Amino acid sequence: MNLNPKLFDADVEQAPIRQGFGEGLLEAGRADERVVAMCCDLTESTKMDAFAKEFPQRFFEMGIMEQSAASVASGMAAMGKIPFVSSYAMFSPGRNWEQIRTTICYNDRPVKIVGSHAGVSVGPDGGTHQAVEDIALTRVIPRMVVITPCDSIEAKKATLAMAKTSSPTYIRLAREKTPIITTVDTPFEIGKAQIFYRPEGVKVSVGIIACGSLVYNAIMAAHELAGEGIGAVVMNIGTVKPMDREAVIALAKECGAIVTVEEHQVAGGMGSAVAEILAVEHPTRMKFVGVQDEFGQSGTPLELIEHYGMGKDSIKEAVKSLI
Repeated sequence: MNLNPKLFDADVEQAPIRQGFGEGLLEAGRADERVVAMCCDLTESTKMDAFAKEFPQRFFEMGIMEQSAASVASGMAAMGKIPFVSSYAMFSPGRNWEQIRTTICYNDRPVKIVGSHAGVSVGPDGGTHQAVEDIALTRVIPRMVVITPCDSIEAKKATLAMAKTSSPTYIRLAREKTPIITTVDTPFEIGKAQIFYRPEGVKVSVGIIACGSLVYNAIMAAHELAGEGIGAVVMNIGTVKPMDREAVIALAKECGAIVTVEEHQVAGGMGSAVAEILAVEHPTRMKFVGVQDEFGQSGTPLELIEHYGMGKDSIKEAVKSLI
C-alpha cells in the first residue's frame, strides 16, 4: 500500500485532514474551470481560503445559510458547474439535510458537500458542534456517495476524485491534526477498501474495519496486539457508500470476527453498513467501536476519544472480547 515509512515512529508527521481537502480543491479548480466553491462563513476553518484567493470569481460566501447554499449549489450544478459546499458537518449536512435530499440528490445533481470538523475530536466546541450522526444522515439518501478519508493525503486524492464524478457526494473531514498514514503513492479509488495492516508470523483471528481519523488508532492497536500474539488485520474503508462489499465479505470469511471503528454513533454509521452486508452475505460475530448513543461534550480531542471508548486500548479490548 506504500504507507508512510514513519507510521510507527513517535515523530510521525501530522496534518489536519481538512488541509488535504483544501489542497485538493485548489488543484481541482486549476484543472477544471467548472469547479466552483461556496462556504457558510467558515472559509478559513474549512480550508477553502486558498481557492477563494486564487479564484475569487468562482468563490461565493453564502453567510450562515446552509439551506440556501445547498439549493444554490444544486442550481449551479444544473447549469453545468461542479459546486463544492463547505461548512461544519453539524450544519451541513446537519442543518440542511432536507435541501440536500430534495434539491441535490432527488434531482441527481453532482454537488460535493464538505462536512468539516466532524466527530468528537472537535474538542472544546462541545456537543452542539460535534457531528457524530452525519454518516447516518448522508448514507441513507439514495444516490449519495459518502467518503471518509483517513488522513490529509487521502483527503486530497478523494477531493480530486470527487470533482471528476457525476454523483452527489459527501466527504467527512476532521479538524485536528492526525498522523499521516498514507503517501502520494498509496492507491485511492472511490468505492474501494484497502488492507493497511497485516501482522507477520501471527495467526489472524479478527478483522478491524476502520474509517476516518481512527484508522491510525486501529493500526496501532493491531500492531500492539501482534506483539501479544493476537493477529488482527486492519482494513481502511475510505468510502462508506458505496461500500466495497467484496472486500468486507472476504475479510469476514478470512477472520471469522469483525470489529468496526469509527468516530461516529455506532447506530447508522459505517459499522452498521458493514453489518448490513454481512447479515445477508456472511453472518459474522462483530463488535462496534464508536459513540454509544450519547451526545458529545467539551474537552480536549484526546480526552474525548478516550472517554467515548475509541482509543487504542478500547479497540484492543473489543478485539480480545471476540477471541
